[in-house]
Amino acid sequence: MSNALTPAPQSGVAALVPERFANPLQQIQGLLAQPAVRRSLPMVLLVGLIAAAALAWMMLATPTQKTLFSGLADSDKASVTAALQQANITSRIDPGTGALTVAEDDYSRARILLAGQGLPKAAPGGYQILDNLPMGVSRAVEGERLRQARETELARSIQEIDAVAEARVHLATPEQSVFVRDNAAPSASVIVKLQPGRSLGDAQVSSIVNLVASSVPGMKPEGVTIVDQMGGLLTKGANQSQLGIASDERIAFQRRVEEKYRAQVVQLLTPLIGAGNFTAEIQADVDLNETQATRESYDKQGALRVEQGQWTGNGKDAQAPGGIPGALSNTPPPASTLSAPQPAATPTPAPPAGSGVSTPGAAAPVVAAAAGVVSDAMKASDQYSRAYDLGKEVSVSRTAPGTITRLSVAVLLRDPETGKPRGTMEIQQVTQLVQTAVGFNPSRGDRVTVISRKFAGGTALDDKQPWYEAGWLPVVARNATALVIALLVLFLGVRPLAKSLMKKDPEPVAPQDRPALGRDLLSEAQGGGQAPPPPTDQPVSIDALESARNYDDRIGMVRGFTRDNPARAALAVRDMIKS
Repeated sequence: MSNALTPAPQSGVAALVPERFANPLQQIQGLLAQPAVRRSLPMVLLVGLIAAAALAWMMLATPTQKTLFSGLADSDKASVTAALQQANITSRIDPGTGALTVAEDDYSRARILLAGQGLPKAAPGGYQILDNLPMGVSRAVEGERLRQARETELARSIQEIDAVAEARVHLATPEQSVFVRDNAAPSASVIVKLQPGRSLGDAQVSSIVNLVASSVPGMKPEGVTIVDQMGGLLTKGANQSQLGIASDERIAFQRRVEEKYRAQVVQLLTPLIGAGNFTAEIQADVDLNETQATRESYDKQGALRVEQGQWTGNGKDAQAPGGIPGALSNTPPPASTLSAPQPAATPTPAPPAGSGVSTPGAAAPVVAAAAGVVSDAMKASDQYSRAYDLGKEVSVSRTAPGTITRLSVAVLLRDPETGKPRGTMEIQQVTQLVQTAVGFNPSRGDRVTVISRKFAGGTALDDKQPWYEAGWLPVVARNATALVIALLVLFLGVRPLAKSLMKKDPEPVAPQDRPALGRDLLSEAQGGGQAPPPPTDQPVSIDALESARNYDDRIGMVRGFTRDNPARAALAVRDMIKS
């Protein structure tokens, strides 16, 4: 029998493990089964739930942080943090980036507060640098300070534009040389950080270019380069040919023409059909070629401009001058005689070009003619040079670009969701309205097409923000989670604890009953038998224990009594141990 009760020797790792650590689960169950642990378990659970609720509240109640300043010096961080603490604004310093952050709700208030106090105290910029210039500096240092001051002032001027958040300017001004061939034009580079969701138009970029170029002597607009925070080149023409610039301008002009006609169609159809119930697209073929012509024409018949000549007399009836000077005026004129007309002599051909007398700068050829003998007896021959001007007409015509050669308009109408679709008459009326709005011209091949169909996904036109992206959702979720955790702590921790504390204490055991009860408990421990529970649900008393029929019934009654009155049973066991 002794050999059967001797345990077999264990081998391996199991022999090295102590018996008390062989089954940790049983050890834990035994620990939890102890009365002191069972009585303190609700309090431990309550404390754990309260700690979990506090931790969850700290994690969920922390507001979203927003960067207030980044890259501040340590002295500025200390000054800003102290000013925020005085204003009861909680601030944090990101350990990774070193940026100073505050709650999103306190961001605007913190910026206004710090701006009123002049914080952070940045290094002096602009022309204030020249005020701190020490005496005795070299010319090179003075020039660099002047260039730095000019860059800072230009950056501040550019930051005044609404779409620009920050700006930096770099000037490259070469030294002046006495040799003209060695002189280089200055240049500038500008980097701008735009506001979220904003962009710079071509007019704004041109304004920045002209602002920088006009602020530096000798700088041309072609020497200014502008780059945004994403590395995109904003200035056009730096690495683009004149042909490419002209092409971009022509495409922009065509887009403006199309946008003009589209705006007219939208403005016309919106009151009739409603916004979002139609869409219109316009394609305009614009003649962007520039034509210039010059025409020069002359009249066939010229006009006499100048005449110059001379004549000679025959000398037959010439009389020598005589008489009293001035007496001829007092004598009557001689009698006139009639003579028969003589045919005119054939004119001599015109001399070649260059012969005869011509006026300098005459526009027409010189024609020389020798007249024959005329009726005047005193004239033997004459010779004249005549200059003629021809009529001249110079016409210069220039055709400006922008003539529309063809116009194509497409309009899509939305059919009503309920009811009959749009009829043919209505579509024709809309077509006529669109033709009138865009200046329809059939001779140049214009086309206007209007159709009516049901749109796919009508709700896609609504640009409403989804409900799960609303700003109030995180706040509601955080508060709801904190409320749920508080309710769990209340019902799972506080309520059971309150019930256990409010439970009535058991009636004390009379002193005369304690020895008997102790003897029964001792006999139960020595017997070790299993007895059935008492046959009735009535409370067990000392008299019932003494009147039990056999030992097993008494053990069962003792167990029921211990189960119903644990405090009295413990007192009985204590008195028995003392005795």
